[in-house]
Order: sequence, then structure tokens, then C-alpha cells
Amino acid sequence: MPLTSPETIVNITPQAYVLGLSALAAGFTMLTGIGVSMSQGLATRSALESIARQPEAKSDLQQTLFIGLAMQETSIIFPLIIALVLTMMNPFIGMM
Repeated sequence: MPLTSPETIVNITPQAYVLGLSALAAGFTMLTGIGVSMSQGLATRSALESIARQPEAKSDLQQTLFIGLAMQETSIIFPLIIALVLTMMNPFIGMM
């Protein structure tokens, strides 16, 4: 018996389809965390190398580093919020 016989076809409801695609989109959205964590690591490494070369510039480098890390951290909070909205309170279900 072939796998695509009419008896084995499962009907997927539109709500299940939207929920599945929303979960997939939430997963892709959270992949931005990989790029943000890599850039934070590179920024921290560069700041530590600069402090090792010029210890007298430590306070300026720390201030700049913390501002940069805070800005990078906010760029991961927005995808987190989008992923939570898509998985917990999906607005697309009400559109059907």
C-alpha cells in the first residue's frame, strides 16, 4: 500500500497549521540570539585586549563597552517578545 493512499491522508485544521508555522517562526526568531552572543563576546574580547595594551584607558573603555553591551542586549529582547507572543498569545488564530 503506498504511503499517499487516500485512507492515510490526515486533514490538518487551519488552527493547527497556523500554530505549527508560528512555532517555527518563533524558533527562527530566537536564532538571533546566536549572533548577539557572538558579537557580545567579540566586543568583550576587544575591550579586554585594549585594556591590556593601555591600562590607563580602562574607565573609558569600560563605559563604552557597557553601553554597547546594553544596546546589543536590547536587540535580543525584541525577538524574545515576538517569540513569546507567537507561542503564548497567537494573534493569528483569531483571524481565521
